[in-house]
Amino acid sequence: MMKSVPTASIRTPRGARHGRQWRAVGWTRPLLIGAALVSTAGSLLWTAIVAGFEQPRVTLAFGVLVALGEFARITLPGGREAAPIASASAMSYAFLFTIGGEPVAHSAWQVIAVVAVGMVVGELPHVMVGRPPHWGDLARRLLNITVIALLFKPLVAPVDLDGPLWWVSLLLMAVIVVGVWAIDSVAAAAIRADRLRTRFRVTVHDEMRAQVAIGMAVGASAILMALSVHVMGLTSLLVFTAPLLVTQVAFRRYAQIRRTYLQTVRALSRVTEVGGYVETGHSRRVSRLAHRIGCELGMSESELLELEYAALMHDIGQLSLRDPIPSGATVLASPREQRRIAELGSSIIRETGVLDGVAELVRRQCEPYTGGGEAGPPPLGSRIIKVTNAFDDLVGDSTDRDRVEAVLQRLRMDTGHEYDPAVVEALATVLHRPAFRWRE
Repeated sequence: MMKSVPTASIRTPRGARHGRQWRAVGWTRPLLIGAALVSTAGSLLWTAIVAGFEQPRVTLAFGVLVALGEFARITLPGGREAAPIASASAMSYAFLFTIGGEPVAHSAWQVIAVVAVGMVVGELPHVMVGRPPHWGDLARRLLNITVIALLFKPLVAPVDLDGPLWWVSLLLMAVIVVGVWAIDSVAAAAIRADRLRTRFRVTVHDEMRAQVAIGMAVGASAILMALSVHVMGLTSLLVFTAPLLVTQVAFRRYAQIRRTYLQTVRALSRVTEVGGYVETGHSRRVSRLAHRIGCELGMSESELLELEYAALMHDIGQLSLRDPIPSGATVLASPREQRRIAELGSSIIRETGVLDGVAELVRRQCEPYTGGGEAGPPPLGSRIIKVTNAFDDLVGDSTDRDRVEAVLQRLRMDTGHEYDPAVVEALATVLHRPAFRWRE
């Protein structure tokens, strides 16, 4: 009888130890889109029918900037859509209180209407070539401006901008930018938690980390643009848009490098398939399952990225074998052979000089989840790869549900020592979702 080992020392995400944490329930994205549509329709009707458009030249200038910014939108790592120039221009229009010393006459509702029209115009070229926007992200950007316009206009009205309390308006802008950024991060986290079926607390942390740099750059640029227009007029817009354009190019380059890196890793992972060492699609299926399990267990975005890389390259050590393992099923190899494959794979990955964390996950993938030496239990990513690799090896090319259940039962029987029970149950949860097909 296998001896049970206490698992208190094994690092598992807090949500996995203490039950399911609150998750998004699917209503956040439709609610945001609905609110954006209502604010757009209401602002357009009010401005067009009741109030009319004030200062057309100013309206056109900011509307064009918003449209150009939306046209030049970028996709950041993690599938996040951003339009820094459009957002900064829209915020500065909402923050506008004078132009060259002359008070502005437009209302908060006009700001919302102009920004909404600019966004639609900027998105049309993308839609025409088959690149629709992420509607949740687009709605968030519009609602950010709605909140800023409706808050700033009434609050700044009593302030004498030419008196000794001029700094109050500046402080108000900064507070509103930070507050809206925090609320927007929470909304984005709720959408992401629902899309990835992961824990809300984790996605909030991920979104705030991912958006803090670009969010602060956009907010600071918006404040500077509003203040520069106050002193220099509309001609200053082009001067202060240029630094933001450089920042956007830098973020675009970073996102392209990340995509190229992942594509390179995926290409390398296919070497074992082309060489006949593993079954076709094995690495991709293991990576896909591992990612879903990592989300289920509440892993952070950076941990999920390392897990994806490690899962794609977990079998690369098989290239050193003189005779391939039948079907590449390392779960059927001896423990000594498994360790040798893992060690060689880890050595190959370490040669890159930048994937040491991934190499460690690969090196320890064959260890029992309870650990077996001074190093202690293997990392969670290694334990996930061990389970997903065993599952795909044992299921093979079958799509029969009875076989899947039999394999899950076999893995559960070995959770006393070999496989992490939390990971096995997370695997079962993922596989039992109606929309998930592990062999796609």
